[in-house]
Amino acid sequence: MSIAVIYGGTRTNGNSEELTKYTIQGLEVESIFLTDYTIHPIVDGRHATEGFHEVNDDYNAIIERILPHDIFIFSTPIYWYSMSGVMKNFIDRWSQTLRDINYPQFKEKMATKKAYVIAVGGDQPNIKGLPMIQQFQHIFDFMGITFEGYILGEGNKPGDIAEDKNALYAAEQIQKKLKEGLSN
Repeated sequence: MSIAVIYGGTRTNGNSEELTKYTIQGLEVESIFLTDYTIHPIVDGRHATEGFHEVNDDYNAIIERILPHDIFIFSTPIYWYSMSGVMKNFIDRWSQTLRDINYPQFKEKMATKKAYVIAVGGDQPNIKGLPMIQQFQHIFDFMGITFEGYILGEGNKPGDIAEDKNALYAAEQIQKKLKEGLSN
């Protein structure tokens, strides 16, 4: 089993990135930082006669990187009670990939995956982050991805996550689960 970590933070070494790195310590993962790529917003062509138009950006390169992996870890700060904009752009584009002749089995391939979400916010994330977790649950349900778990951490300023003992404990539990899964 292999793991792809999809980072949606816009601040290098932000709290969500730090909590995620803590979670994956000692594991071999492929790290994908969405801010390193150009991902244009979706232009909905579902009902247009010509369908979706080809988009000249880096999105397909990211899809090529994640598809070989068995487990996805979505790492995002909580922005305005949801995932970051770059993460949302990435997931929105799945609508296009579902209809892309270059990815004829996209949904079927995604349905073989497992996923975790790691998110950090500064204002009661264990309450205000829950709608985002539900959003991920609906996304994963639609795609057939198995939702294995999540962590909601609290942190605002850089480094604050180190003080959230509950999030660090949850990270250790997910790390243990991932290590057990990789050794089987």
